[in-house]
Amino acid sequence: MPSDFSFDAVSEIDMNIVGESIQVALKEIVNRFDFKDADASIELNAKEKTITVRAKDEGRVDAALDVLYSRMAKRGIPLKNFEKKKVEQALGQTARLEINIQAGIPTDKAKEMVAAIKAQKLKVNASIQGEQLRVTSKSKDELQAAMALLRQGSFGVEVQFKNFR
Repeated sequence: MPSDFSFDAVSEIDMNIVGESIQVALKEIVNRFDFKDADASIELNAKEKTITVRAKDEGRVDAALDVLYSRMAKRGIPLKNFEKKKVEQALGQTARLEINIQAGIPTDKAKEMVAAIKAQKLKVNASIQGEQLRVTSKSKDELQAAMALLRQGSFGVEVQFKNFR
């Protein structure tokens, strides 16, 4: 039996499911009457992890974004990991919205998580390893308390747990 138990807290987004959600949202937008002359489009750049929503005006961009978010929510994609920027006016009298997809736990958020764990005085060790957080302890009960704390906290990212040992 191991002397220490551990888990990794990660924040992952499956880009294939995001792409499928975008395709389903585009099909709905093409078939809806209220988007008839909106010239709405949604593009995924998987390499840069961004989504671009375009339409004729800001209202139509917001409506297209609502359709996209509803499709993503139905597929179980955490919406906390999508960081909306401001709607910009683009060329040709169109509006554009950039959305950053946040995959992995940023260092500043990981530091907040470690500070929250230390503030609760749990008997665990939390360490930042790249874009994930490793939590170790001799007690499984303490690890479960740390997991509950990370689930309840509002750190701005959706947290999943992996590599239970």
